[in-house]
Amino acid sequence: MKKLFLSLFFVASVLVSCASPYDPAPQLLPAYIKNVYVRPVVNNTNQYGLEDKFTNAIIDEFMRDGRLSVVTNEDESDGVVVCEIKRYTLQPLTYDSNMVTEQYKLWILINVYFIDKHENITLWVEPNMEGIQIYADQVKVGFGGMTEDTAREYIWEKLSRDIVKRTVKGFGNAGGISEKKIQD
Repeated sequence: MKKLFLSLFFVASVLVSCASPYDPAPQLLPAYIKNVYVRPVVNNTNQYGLEDKFTNAIIDEFMRDGRLSVVTNEDESDGVVVCEIKRYTLQPLTYDSNMVTEQYKLWILINVYFIDKHENITLWVEPNMEGIQIYADQVKVGFGGMTEDTAREYIWEKLSRDIVKRTVKGFGNAGGISEKKIQD
């Protein structure tokens, strides 16, 4: 009985030690990428003017981060950020007793690519990156509420931070579809 108990304890301890989560090494940006060009964002929605503000938000975030220079000509760049706005949805969430909307959910879906110009490969792809902001209508609520434009600006800030973080601090994951390249 004691041998059976020890055998089961040994098997259980082996299984527990093997159950640790897989933690792949970060895939860092190649050392020769010193600057980046941000292509104008492509807007595939029926909302006018989204692309200009989002492009500027991405450029501003790269400049604020400071680890990569932003160039104004794609031919001079080492890497290129390509973004496409796929979906823009403004959904009412709550109503008052007169069926006037009090709260909204703004949902924006984008595709992002980062291209290594030297190797002419896509280093990473992020399909369906999403930005969500739930907000109370400023007209209805007053102080503490926000407008759709303000909610959109919050989403642009968050998405641009995510794009810069993914580009500079590491990219790819164990199950992603990105072509992976590890620094030599």
